Formats: sequence, structure tokens, C-alpha cells
Amino acid sequence: DEVLVPAPDYPLWTAAVTLAGGTARHYICDEGADWMPDLADIRAKITPNTRAIVIINPNNPTGALYSDALLQDLVDIARQHNLIVFADEIYDKTLYDGATHTSIASLADDLLFVTFNGLSKNYRACGYRAGWMVVSGDKRHARDYIDGLNMLASMRLCSNVPGQFAIQTALGGYQTINDLVAPGGRLARQRDTAWELLTQIPGVSCVKPRASLYLFPRLDPKLYPIEDDQRFILELLEEQRVLLVQGTGFNWPRPDHFRVVFLPHEDDLREAIGRIARFLDGFRKRHGR
Repeated sequence: DEVLVPAPDYPLWTAAVTLAGGTARHYICDEGADWMPDLADIRAKITPNTRAIVIINPNNPTGALYSDALLQDLVDIARQHNLIVFADEIYDKTLYDGATHTSIASLADDLLFVTFNGLSKNYRACGYRAGWMVVSGDKRHARDYIDGLNMLASMRLCSNVPGQFAIQTALGGYQTINDLVAPGGRLARQRDTAWELLTQIPGVSCVKPRASLYLFPRLDPKLYPIEDDQRFILELLEEQRVLLVQGTGFNWPRPDHFRVVFLPHEDDLREAIGRIARFLDGFRKRHGR
């Protein structure tokens, strides 16, 4: 069985497919189109063995947010090929510049959707380990799957009970995330600061994220001829004591990207990105063409 997974992706999706005995087939998200999924590439990678598609919206690591029109196109592809839709929507409230999020499961009731969410991101409660999945849509052919989920939950999962009690309060209470992502809010300021500083570095470009907590900058290969981006990140860590994640760690096919988390406060971001800039300046002098 094959599952369509975005590239770049949150790598746990590729790992989960592999551990379950499936094959992850990575469809490209197009940086030139603000990291939207390439619909033609998705269609080209569907085979008789394709069973499902993973949609990460808002996206980690790119910060992309998908339009309703694009989501409808993805629904149409899933309907045409009878695919299950796994929707990772953990950042559905971490939105900037007045953007809004649509859950893909709300766009159809004739497909099987499995939607994932939790407290860890929107409510900054990672340690609670409180999350959920919603099975919706056409469940007629998913009875065995749902029975398996219930059996797994009964046998193997050990819920954090205080965290479970927190869910109702979090969802029904004052949504503090709105203050953080609003213009002038802490997360919005940190996003703007990180994006501005990174894009001022020669040879670094970056699509400004509309959601989530990440940037996924590109390094111009003419200035940064990187062959092994894992080694590149290790050298940055050893020289400047700044830790990033290389783009290939998110199943991106080329060694020309890295992910930045803009959760640190602005002063810390300025210090860290200043160190990245110094490292890249030295790298250009040593390796640039």
C-alpha cells in the first residue's frame, strides 16, 4: 500500500507510513507557488496501490496555509481515486495577517477523513500530551479500521487524564493564541523579525509564512554549493552554537533548505540569526562560486 505524503513534510508522517508497512510517496509542494501542493505531481504519483493522502495544513515546516479552492481540488482528487484523507491541522489557529483556516473534512461528506489536532501548538501545552483524532465522512467501509483504533486505544494508549480534562477548558475558554498572532502580537513580531533578518542575508530567500511557527529558507546553490546539508548543519552548530534542522530532514529532495523555529523572543532571534549570517558569510568565502 502507498500513501501520498507532502515534500517537505513533518517527518513523523513518513515514519508512520513506513512503520505500518506502507510506502510513502512524496508529492512536491511548490516553493514558487507559496509552497502549495503541486496537483499535477500528486496525480502523477497515484498508482493502483495508493490508499490515502496526507494533507498538512497549516504546514510544518513551510508555514503555508491552503486556500479553500486548493483544498477542494485535493478533495476532488481523493474522490476520483477513492483515497482516505489524513488531515494534520495542529496549527489551525496559529494564523497571521487575518488569515482563516478551513478544515478539509468540512468540504465533503462522501470521503473518509481522519483529522488530527491537539493542545500542544495552539495552546502551547506540549507537555500535556493531549491530542485527538476525528474520523468523519463516509465511514461505511471503515468499520474494521475504527474497531482497530478502539482496540489500540484500549490496549496500548495511556491517556494523560489531567490533560484530557484541560481540553474542554482550552477549547471553550479565552483563545489567547489570537492575541499572540494578531498584528503586534508576540508571535507575529517574532515571525516578522526572523523573516526580515533571514532574507537580508545574501543568497537567502524565504516565503513568508502565513501560519504555524516556522520558516523554511532556501540557500542559493550558486553561493552555497552544499552537498551534505546534515554536515552543513553540524558545522553551523559546532562553529556558532546554533541548531537548525536541515531540509532533507523533512524529506525535501535537495540540500538547499533549512527550518527555523521563531518561538524564541526577538532578542534571541536577532542573536541566533546574526550567528547564522556570520557562518554563511564564511561559507560563501570558502565555497561560493
